Amino acid sequence: MNKAINFLKQSIGELKKSTWLSRQEVVQSTFLVAIVVALVALYVGVIDWGLTGVLGQLVGGR
Repeated sequence: MNKAINFLKQSIGELKKSTWLSRQEVVQSTFLVAIVVALVALYVGVIDWGLTGVLGQLVGGR
């Protein structure tokens, strides 16, 4: 039990040494991540749509 308490104390000490982002930086980073995720999803969706069409023509589906 003593080791766990010591670990928690050291962890809290290390967290106090950390430099935290400002609220504005967090919002900007979140917005940027959302844009990148949307672009990657669009890219994957277009590739999926194209491959589905090509494979459908090859197999004779549509």
